[in-house]
Amino acid sequence: MKQLAYLLLIICTTTVSKTPKPLYRSAVIAFYNLENLYDTIDDYNVIDEEFTPKGDKRYNSQIYFDKLSHLANVLSHIGTEYNADGPAIIGAAEIENKRVLQDLVHQHALISRNYQIVHYDSRDARGVDAALLYNPKYFKVLHSDKIFVPLPAGAKEAFYTRDILYVEGILAGDTVHVYVNHWPSRRGGEERSAPARETAAYILKKHIELIQRNDSAAKIIITGDLNDDPNSPSIKQVLQAKYKTEKCTSLDIYNPWNDFYQKGLGTLAFNDAWGLFDQIMLSGTWLNKEQNGFFFYKANIFKRDFMIENIGRYKGYPKRTWDGNIYNGGYSDHFPTYVVTLKKVE
Repeated sequence: MKQLAYLLLIICTTTVSKTPKPLYRSAVIAFYNLENLYDTIDDYNVIDEEFTPKGDKRYNSQIYFDKLSHLANVLSHIGTEYNADGPAIIGAAEIENKRVLQDLVHQHALISRNYQIVHYDSRDARGVDAALLYNPKYFKVLHSDKIFVPLPAGAKEAFYTRDILYVEGILAGDTVHVYVNHWPSRRGGEERSAPARETAAYILKKHIELIQRNDSAAKIIITGDLNDDPNSPSIKQVLQAKYKTEKCTSLDIYNPWNDFYQKGLGTLAFNDAWGLFDQIMLSGTWLNKEQNGFFFYKANIFKRDFMIENIGRYKGYPKRTWDGNIYNGGYSDHFPTYVVTLKKVE
């Protein structure tokens, strides 16, 4: 009897002292440049003639819906190894209007997620804008606006570029501030066009500082096709992004993509050189893993074999939609990126 009592004491002590592993809830944040997602209708206010049935690309409804299906297929798979529902929020670039996004989220691969849309028209000469898709199961919009980016004289031949989209919302209990960017391109050369991107970075930085002055613990998310790499002056000097978590204060911007770039990894390729223009950065408030809210876990470039060109001059590149004016049946000339955030669940 004494032996049995002693054995029960050992079993109970072992059970009580065993520390349970913490459980986590995940939220995936993604960004994807959708490569010229135009409808087939000629908008006389913008330069979109090539993306019409009479244009050089002979763009038609069959191509349009084929592209939508391809893009939806990619979006439906992003981050599903961390959350079966995929991204809670998706920053998107190179979309013509809200209508094309409505067609996108109603594709078979995405319709069950009930993605909602935040979009504003900007005065970009090509008529492309930035937008946000969000799953209402995870995210609720509190406020949204567009931020005008004035181009410096002589930086570009166009007078207007894409506005920065700003959205404040609740991400599964956390108040977050999301920016979707598509900074001016490198057309005309990297050096000549750099001031335009530095201006976009400056406008973004000032808006973030305004948010942080009102709330020093604000959680900031910066997504976008920045047309610059992680080590470019617009990001390293103007945004003053940090690449080491230990060097970040709560008011700093953390950029997890520098290590990817230094290893030769990227989201788009040109002349066999990889660039990493598609980035998601976070304020330092995401780095504390002991907080009650979501914290940064990891960053990834999303690419699967079906998204990669396997023949021709673009072999190994993202499988693009167009090869000149010939429909290539691809997805985008950019790979999407995403970050995974976690929150402890009691």
